[in-house]
Amino acid sequence: MSCILVFYLAIPGIDVGALSARARSETNTSPIVQGTTDPDALYAKREDIGSAQQAANIWQSRLQQNPNDFESAWKLARASYWIGTQGPEPQRRATLEQGVTAGRTATRLEPNKAEGHMWLAASMGALAESFGLRQGLKYRGEIRSELETVLRIDPAFEQGSADRALGRWYYKVPGLFGGSNTKSEEHLRKSLTYNPNSTASLYFLAETLIAEKKKQEAKETLERCLAAPIAPGWSAEDHDFKRKAERLVQTLK
Repeated sequence: MSCILVFYLAIPGIDVGALSARARSETNTSPIVQGTTDPDALYAKREDIGSAQQAANIWQSRLQQNPNDFESAWKLARASYWIGTQGPEPQRRATLEQGVTAGRTATRLEPNKAEGHMWLAASMGALAESFGLRQGLKYRGEIRSELETVLRIDPAFEQGSADRALGRWYYKVPGLFGGSNTKSEEHLRKSLTYNPNSTASLYFLAETLIAEKKKQEAKETLERCLAAPIAPGWSAEDHDFKRKAERLVQTLK
């Protein structure tokens, strides 16, 4: 039931094994990357998991100092999602649970802003996909509810990220519990109206099309993903989805 948006996401040529090895040596180091204490600058270099962790540590510290700091809450949730899906395996579950906590804080502080709802759903989605049926059942309904809240607040948020994530939700959830490839395709196509070059939406749509036995259209969609330009600020996610698309398109030949 991944809601790996965007995004992330996520969602974008990351060698996860290399990242994990690097993170084991860097995640708990005290020096700040290149001397900066700006968490946004650190997070911009999130392909280095150590840099992403340092950003998360700063946002966590700020939130501890000021429990009403909405910006730190939602950015901690976002960073926790990234680290919890790309970082060292032994730490992923605890990191994603931290993301859920931070996301809930953000939604409590600013219930009418999309950021908290979006990244809360993302962390819950990663937990649901990665840690067994119990986690999936626990979060299934809440994930969809949070994403539908984002749609009500701002359908265009992060270039249609809520529709993208809902498309993934309907693809991943069994039909018995509300899943539907038809609805998945509808939401993913809607997300592409905000950004036709979204590598995440294109990759997820291709997987849905394969499930619907639309092999040729899926192949064409993956080729669009591979040809899409790298989006400023989302190079990590774009690279990741392009690499996934390269692997998947080989299975369709």
